[in-house]
Amino acid sequence: MDMYCSNFAYMARYAHDYIVPKPGTSEEKKEQVAGMFDSIAVRYDVLNRFLSGGFDISWRKKAIAELRSLHPQHMLDVATGTADVALLMQKMLQPSSILGIDISEGMLEIGRKKIAEKKLEHIIRLETGNSEAINFADNTFDAITVAFGVRNFQHLDAGLSEMLRVLKTGGKLIVLEFSRPSNSVMKKLYSWYMKSVTPGVGKLVSGNGEAYSYLEQSVQLFPEREDFLNILSKNGFKNVYYKPLTLGICCIYGAEK
Repeated sequence: MDMYCSNFAYMARYAHDYIVPKPGTSEEKKEQVAGMFDSIAVRYDVLNRFLSGGFDISWRKKAIAELRSLHPQHMLDVATGTADVALLMQKMLQPSSILGIDISEGMLEIGRKKIAEKKLEHIIRLETGNSEAINFADNTFDAITVAFGVRNFQHLDAGLSEMLRVLKTGGKLIVLEFSRPSNSVMKKLYSWYMKSVTPGVGKLVSGNGEAYSYLEQSVQLFPEREDFLNILSKNGFKNVYYKPLTLGICCIYGAEK
């Protein structure tokens, strides 16, 4: 285990922790998730835009805007993927440095190409990294973001505790994550879309329907809204809150150290 990683003697397990892309295999969740994202990396951005109707871009912008008043200079983007959030953070907040970490090298390679095209390598750096063992000292970052990534943590408490550790006192965590709409009609429509349309389109475009079936199952079981705020508080975060977006399809969660 990394030298900076805390010793987690006990961590709660949540229902979504047991949802994996390939049930019945001997691989741990993080290994399966890394392989899943490696396999869809080339088509990931295109599918995000299509399946969200383009809303994913505005969701990311609204999440990043929650950090404007903080004026963060050293930022960490966990589960950075293809660096969409990191690139938007640079554009919107203009910090001194941004580090993005992810367990999928395939996704990071796409992100590095996008960063190089914009000649931003001196500001944005991407590294292979695990949310449960962040290779930095305590109190390193002014702000941390995670967009659509906390569901993929093998141990949610461990990931949250690590992010709290490397966050500076007074710093802020912003999480963007899918949620289930509260309106009954919208909830049924959303459920049908996630169970039927998303895996079908995902398989057609990326060749990996399992990845998008996993998406639907993990969304259904993720502890959202007040439940997630309680988990953030339990792990030491203060002033926690959430803001639903687009009829509750996803939520922004904010928390401070």
